[in-house]
Amino acid sequence: MKYLVLQSPILDTQLREQIAAIAEADQVIQVRNHVVRFNGFNESLLEDIRHWCQQHKVDMAVLDELRSLNDIKILAMDMDSTLINIECVDEIAGCAGRKDQVAEITEATMRGEIKDFKESLIKRVALLEGTSAKCLQTIYDDILHLNPGAETLIETAHKHGITTLLVSGGFTFFTSRLKERLDLDYAYANQLEVLDGKLSGRVLGDILDGDAKANYLETLMEQLGATPEQCIAIGDGSNDLPMMSKVDYSVAYMAKPKVQEQARFSINHNGLDAVLNFFDN
Repeated sequence: MKYLVLQSPILDTQLREQIAAIAEADQVIQVRNHVVRFNGFNESLLEDIRHWCQQHKVDMAVLDELRSLNDIKILAMDMDSTLINIECVDEIAGCAGRKDQVAEITEATMRGEIKDFKESLIKRVALLEGTSAKCLQTIYDDILHLNPGAETLIETAHKHGITTLLVSGGFTFFTSRLKERLDLDYAYANQLEVLDGKLSGRVLGDILDGDAKANYLETLMEQLGATPEQCIAIGDGSNDLPMMSKVDYSVAYMAKPKVQEQARFSINHNGLDAVLNFFDN
């Protein structure tokens, strides 16, 4: 038997009854106010179900089995546009008056049109040269916000003994603060060079790209003896795909089309805590 999880802020009684009929659901479980699970459905109707969900802005997830969150060992997350609402490099570029120029490169990179993330980051960071390092704190204080459901997701992960990993192609200035704020177990990112209170336009050390994200996750999996079935990885851009390919629970959050095509699950209409509804809590 397969399970179908449907969730949306607009998933009221009428819509629930409508999709239950379309899916020929065996058993309908009301998980939460706007979350329903079908324990068994007509799998030959999956395309009809998917079309209905797209039409009504409902996130759907098909599960081969219903695991407990207690079975999960690792929650790995991207930072920019996944855990938080912004692309930090674009906002820093805003301080330098070059936001549009940098954002264009960022978008093309996240869509997968620019294949070499390292080259892309070097180009973008070079455009930040001369920017006051004080703008980083201003961005953190005034612009950066956690995406909806982030705190609930992480707090629940902690309650279930899940190790949390933040791996970002962004910058340590932000990941270190988020690590402390959210009590994350591990956080890795790129370090901006600062000279005389200004950004030099360079990154210190090796650049953390998609392959490095996957390596950090694989290392942690080995340390904890975690199988792919015991890991969740959430991202939005093409440089998250190597990490997401290592786990069973790969989640595209408000992601680029290429990422949604390759991820097992997509969340487009709910907060990050929607991931919790893939499990029997």
